[in-house]
Amino acid sequence: MEHKIKKEKRKENNKEKKPFWTIDKVFYIIAFFIVVALGIIGKDYDWNAVLNASAIENQIDNEVQVSNIVEDKTNTTSQTEGKIKVYFIDVGQADSILVIDQEKTMLIDAGTNEAGSKVVDFLKKQNITQIDYLIGTHPHEDHIGGLDDVIKNFEIGQIYMPKVQTNTKTFEDVLDAVSKKGLTIHAPQEGETFTLANANCTVMSKESNKSEENLNLASIVIRMTYGEQSFLFMGDSEKENEEQRTWLQTDILKVGHHGSNTSTSEDFLKQVKPEIAIISVGKDNSYRHPNEEILSRLKEIGAKIFRTDESGTILITSDGKDYSIETNIAS
Repeated sequence: MEHKIKKEKRKENNKEKKPFWTIDKVFYIIAFFIVVALGIIGKDYDWNAVLNASAIENQIDNEVQVSNIVEDKTNTTSQTEGKIKVYFIDVGQADSILVIDQEKTMLIDAGTNEAGSKVVDFLKKQNITQIDYLIGTHPHEDHIGGLDDVIKNFEIGQIYMPKVQTNTKTFEDVLDAVSKKGLTIHAPQEGETFTLANANCTVMSKESNKSEENLNLASIVIRMTYGEQSFLFMGDSEKENEEQRTWLQTDILKVGHHGSNTSTSEDFLKQVKPEIAIISVGKDNSYRHPNEEILSRLKEIGAKIFRTDESGTILITSDGKDYSIETNIAS
């Protein structure tokens, strides 16, 4: 009770101290004289408009403030809740990697001819309608076999492929699909960069004089960074490619050439030091990939190995600081 009484007394005191000349009173007095003056000179005037003018002005100010708050909230949300998804699709003894960065997408390779429809179905399950960057790392059938199916079924932005060509039907099918849609192919150079929504990609591969003899050496290699996380997609690049440059430490490595002993040299791994190594490989394949020596080499540097022949389609989700790994994703 005592607390209530004190509060009431404070209210009374506040009323006593309230100034006589408030803004509201001044406004109404001015409005009154305006109306009187207008009446004298014989002009009609909307009294309600005069009374409401101040309220309308305040309403506009409030709407502007609310609008700004909503905009700031939206920006903050996009910065803190953005995540990138990287799928290593199980396409047997072949490669296909899908990157989804908000509304932007990148597809690196599309498996074999037989796997093309599987890749298309998988993309559709992810509600994808457009591939912003379509990359055929090199013109081997187990990497570009399904590209023509992808081109036919989706809107395509940029197409990256190396300069080397081959006279196989698989390669010709890709060129036909590109031509029918009026698209062009870009052969990227080392150091070129492009951006998805927030992920930054850099072309790491150098041209090789021997790539006509060995198409693996023409592989386009992409290093992608997302916040503090990094990914390295090696295609089928081999030791010769690895020796052509220095490499940055990278969190997630897509191991070159399905874990073959032609790739993933000791010096290369000492530089990259991946936490996670992904090997895209077919079960009981005739090449006996991945090579046991390569598996031992990866284990020695502390990399955790995931294989599509054992784990099916693999999904890595990252918020730029941490990442999670899911296996056996339905495809």
